[in-house]
Amino acid sequence: MELQHYIQTDRGNATRLATSMGIPISYLSQMASGARGISPERAWEIEKLTNGAVTRQALRRDDFWRIWPDLAHLQPLPALAQTKEAA
Repeated sequence: MELQHYIQTDRGNATRLATSMGIPISYLSQMASGARGISPERAWEIEKLTNGAVTRQALRRDDFWRIWPDLAHLQPLPALAQTKEAA
């Protein structure tokens, strides 16, 4: 599941996740929209706090297999379609 979908799925998910991570909801929203990158540490934290609903693999599509050896056997996920037009 994508982070954006997770925070929109259930009312309160964004607040609970941001509070658990100790970050503002606006920062979480920026990560979910792709406006801010998600560090490996944050990706792991999000996967843990969402009980695996949002995976490290989904959050770090381009390099997850290099960061986490336990995921090296998984196939890379296709890139997400860009929702913003290039400026």
